[in-house]
Amino acid sequence: MEVKILKGDSTIMKVSGRLDTVNAPAFGKQTIEGMDGAKHVVLDCSELSYVASSGLRQLLNLQKKANEQKADLTFRGVNDDIKSILTMTGFSSMFKLED
Repeated sequence: MEVKILKGDSTIMKVSGRLDTVNAPAFGKQTIEGMDGAKHVVLDCSELSYVASSGLRQLLNLQKKANEQKADLTFRGVNDDIKSILTMTGFSSMFKLED
């Protein structure tokens, strides 16, 4: 799993690989720190291949952080398998998903 953070008018965080039990804590730390103070955040998931329950928890924490700092958080490029997981768990209604 890798997270690349680009800051500009919007903070873009590109995540790739698997967001699983091993990688979730590092993902959480990097993304929470990366969005600090941002008002527009895009999580580019186009290269994310898998999300475990521990990864879902980190995505929820990321949304919570965005809400706390009144930031707009958009999940971009979520593949169909991960969309299915988000839908089954009810998380899809909590996140702003963009193709």
